[in-house]
Amino acid sequence: MATAQTTHTHSSLERATHIALVLAHHELWSLVEVLDLGRFVPWHLRRSIPPQRNSPELPTQPEHLRIALEELGPTFMKLGQMLSTRTDLLPPDYQRELAKLQDAAPPIPIEAVRETITAELGQPIEKTFATFDDMPLAAASIGQAHLAALQDGTEVVVKVRRPGAVEQVDEDLKLLHSLATVASHRWELASQYDVVGLVQEFDQSLRAELDYLREGHNAERFARNFTGESNVRIPRVFWQTTTSRVITLERLQGIKVTDLAALDAAGIDRAELSKHAAQIFLKMVFEDGFFHADLHPGNLFIEQGGLIGLIDFGMVGTVDEHTREYLGILLLGMANQDSDRLVDALLELGVSQQPVNRTVLRRDLEHLLLQYYSQPLSAIALGPMLTEVFGIMRRHQLALPSDLSLLLKTTVMSEGMGVQLNPSFSLVGVLTPYAEKFMLQQNSPGAWAKRLGKTIPDLAWLATEFPQQLRRLLSEMDRGSLKIDIQPTGLEPLFKRAERIANRIVLGVIVAAFIVGLAMLMSAYRPGGAGLLQVVLTIGFALAAVLALYLVWSIFRSRHH
Repeated sequence: MATAQTTHTHSSLERATHIALVLAHHELWSLVEVLDLGRFVPWHLRRSIPPQRNSPELPTQPEHLRIALEELGPTFMKLGQMLSTRTDLLPPDYQRELAKLQDAAPPIPIEAVRETITAELGQPIEKTFATFDDMPLAAASIGQAHLAALQDGTEVVVKVRRPGAVEQVDEDLKLLHSLATVASHRWELASQYDVVGLVQEFDQSLRAELDYLREGHNAERFARNFTGESNVRIPRVFWQTTTSRVITLERLQGIKVTDLAALDAAGIDRAELSKHAAQIFLKMVFEDGFFHADLHPGNLFIEQGGLIGLIDFGMVGTVDEHTREYLGILLLGMANQDSDRLVDALLELGVSQQPVNRTVLRRDLEHLLLQYYSQPLSAIALGPMLTEVFGIMRRHQLALPSDLSLLLKTTVMSEGMGVQLNPSFSLVGVLTPYAEKFMLQQNSPGAWAKRLGKTIPDLAWLATEFPQQLRRLLSEMDRGSLKIDIQPTGLEPLFKRAERIANRIVLGVIVAAFIVGLAMLMSAYRPGGAGLLQVVLTIGFALAAVLALYLVWSIFRSRHH
């Protein structure tokens, strides 16, 4: 056990050194300092003169960060992809650059693929599949996909997790947790935005992507949610050939959503397709509360008749009923130019470690809404508008929960895809009626009756228990044994100021008493010459003068500050 612990520590130190060297090589010194990695950087590599960035050939800081994350491997690339969705945390230039991170990797040797499948399924690959294409369909940082056919001829896609992926991710995540804790202690902004919680959310999300069993359950949940929807297709999961390291899914074939010429040749109405795709996304959010969080064009196939097929369910997000309600308020506030409603929604949806000035937040939102004043809904691009809204949130240090950040990214993706299909597409135009319908449903008599029904157990408990609890409270008051412990927060500066004032008053009283006492001694004894009493009185007056001067100086210094 001791040997394993020593090996882990040695490995962590090596990885921390590697991270420090990569960051130093790309001149990301602020990160080196915040993460306290400077001790791993040799002296000859230390920063001296800041580089000149006037030349367009030199990489920018966002480009340096993207390249550094690529060099650090799959875990850090995934971290960069996640951060690219955090409009509430990063400026737009960093988001745009990190969005370029592609989830690609060198192919896994086919021998390792076959060995993994055989070990997981307990039999040779030839007995499991009638055919298996050794040429990978796609290779990503987590796994690799191959085309195959089951023994009954059903065409499938087999995804195999990359060997060693779990161990490397686990090592990196442990180190990321340590670095986040260090950053929180060394950088106030990191503490305010709760980077420790951010890494914890990233940890859960990435570990979920490593587990193909969870991806299979996600696919089945989407299939249940779209039961009865004839224009959406979710691939079937073949559980007999699925484990945590291998997943087998029905193969979907169709036209890529970006192949506009092929869509036109197939006679598919692209305007109707863009509207239908948006409605699928809105159903996920406002009806199901469970959405596909990676709706890039590669994960959608358009089959004959405009049927939309979805694949890749490793990254998903959830939205509870309370959040859906305030999302509706947010969207209606944006559509109706209602800054007060927007403030209510943002304060409810966001998370802040310190008080937010509501007046200033409303002023900033009103200034934003003025840019869209009198514009028709069809002319408003939701993505840029949301980006500006969450930029305001960032300035007020309001952070979004991770699922809402994923939702924002998916919203922007959906709008971009819709505009590509149909340049006149407006997500706001599709979304606003949907949000209004949702808000009407939330405030219908049936919805209120449902809420009331949920409170009945609490009301029943209150009716039966409250009289007894009240009687006990009154009894405690009668006996004089009731104690109320009040712990005020935010008053510490006031208490310190009051303490300083009290100290000055005491010091002033002491100085005055000292001077009066010395004066009385002089009046009573009238010392003369250079006797001992004269020396004592002289020292006393000098000390009183110093104390008095110090008191005056501290008062003026306090007023200055």
